[in-house]
Amino acid sequence: ARRIVPEYSTPGQVVLDPLAGIGTTLVEAALVDRRAIGIEVEPRWTAIARANLDHVLDDDHRDLAEIRVGDARTLGNVLGNLAGKVDLIVTSPPYGCDVGNMDKTRWGAGGGLCPTRERNYSPDRANLGHARGAAYLAAMAEVYRACFEVLRPGGLLVTVTKNARRSGRLVDLAGTTVTLAREAGFSYVQHVVALHAAVRDSTLVARPSFWQMTQVRRAHDRGEPAHLVVHEDVCVLAKERP
Repeated sequence: ARRIVPEYSTPGQVVLDPLAGIGTTLVEAALVDRRAIGIEVEPRWTAIARANLDHVLDDDHRDLAEIRVGDARTLGNVLGNLAGKVDLIVTSPPYGCDVGNMDKTRWGAGGGLCPTRERNYSPDRANLGHARGAAYLAAMAEVYRACFEVLRPGGLLVTVTKNARRSGRLVDLAGTTVTLAREAGFSYVQHVVALHAAVRDSTLVARPSFWQMTQVRRAHDRGEPAHLVVHEDVCVLAKERP
């Protein structure tokens, strides 16, 4: 977010994260003098995001950032008179696969690494983090249509995704995201590869976690030609001017 916001917006513009989580985008946007608005459906995450904004930002920058409880599929209703005036949307969508907050202490004591309650962003099955397959595609199509509606003509949508594997096959989340956004009316501007590895003597040097290494080794044991994922995909799309 620290790189994306200055690259695709200017001071004073409105930056929106419709899937705001803990508020990372809002912090980085406010720090470079953008008006930052986050939408988060879970009151739990909204409270954490608000606490993060209070903790990180000084008074002047704190006035630039806000977090609202709402559904990313109905952004127009949540934004009110700001609908159609957003300059930049920056977000990382749910990945359509199991994710969770790791509890290493619990795991070390013989429990599961990710408690059930901490998986997929919420114990609420209606949360988009639980959507899979066709349900995920339908839900995210609604989100991108809502994004298109609240952007001003010429505004940009920037998504950050990371590919995963399921049943030994790549889940091409970047490709899926671009397809859904284009179907919502966006034009595809560019794709930036954000490395999570150092470059040393023309070689990528990854810094994987223990969990990442364990997953890859298990894949190799199953005979799958898996490699560490050492990048994220930053896709830029535009709402063209009429």
